[in-house]
Amino acid sequence: MRKEVTTLLKVKEVADLTGISVRTLHYYDEIGLLTPSNTTDASYRIYSDADLEMLQQILFFKEMGFPLKKIKEIIHSSDFDRIEALELHRNLLIEKRSRLDQMVKTVDKTIQHAKGGITMTNKERFEGFDFSQNPYEQEAREKYGDQAVDKSKQNIKKMDPAKIKEETGTIYRKLAQLRYDAPDSEEAQSAIGEWYHFLNRIGDYSTEAFRGLGQLYVDDERFTKNIDQYGEGLAAFMKEAMAHYAERNKG
Repeated sequence: MRKEVTTLLKVKEVADLTGISVRTLHYYDEIGLLTPSNTTDASYRIYSDADLEMLQQILFFKEMGFPLKKIKEIIHSSDFDRIEALELHRNLLIEKRSRLDQMVKTVDKTIQHAKGGITMTNKERFEGFDFSQNPYEQEAREKYGDQAVDKSKQNIKKMDPAKIKEETGTIYRKLAQLRYDAPDSEEAQSAIGEWYHFLNRIGDYSTEAFRGLGQLYVDDERFTKNIDQYGEGLAAFMKEAMAHYAERNKG
């Protein structure tokens, strides 16, 4: 039989072991994501083996792109199954490795092509790129239901991906120029109205769903980071503008 060995580590020791900063571990404790099981008489945080297992699980979810808020919700759920989660992580990592292996092959071919060693076909240039997987899809299904998401995916398939990216960028850049104006100004509301109508060409958004999406832009760091590429503070501005738009146009 395997002999169980109990490990008790202080914050600094966990930081040294994992490479995570002490500040990050303190933050995880503050938000209730990972609170050490024990403290010493001097009030030092002490991490047990179970705490380290939970930390590993958190890092697996982070590697998959989950925001901390969602990770907390998952791992503290009463029906959370660690083995099931680990098997999911493994499958997703294998898929990711396969895609990366193909991307490496494509890069190698591109280098040879650039040096004149081989000639690539246009199809070969884009092998390994996969835009069919949406990292936000599961969350969207939970919020809006399978029917709405499936309809959205069908509509997207009918549209040119390059055109979608171009139109999205155009609207974001327009809104970025307005982000220091009042979000309920006529100009801001006109621009955010373009975003609302664009989204409804892809999916089926009520004004309340539109308001909720705006809130997600600031609640989910992935959305915030992506949107704020067009201008710092754009996600927060869009959230306010979308809320005003939903209030004005609720039916």
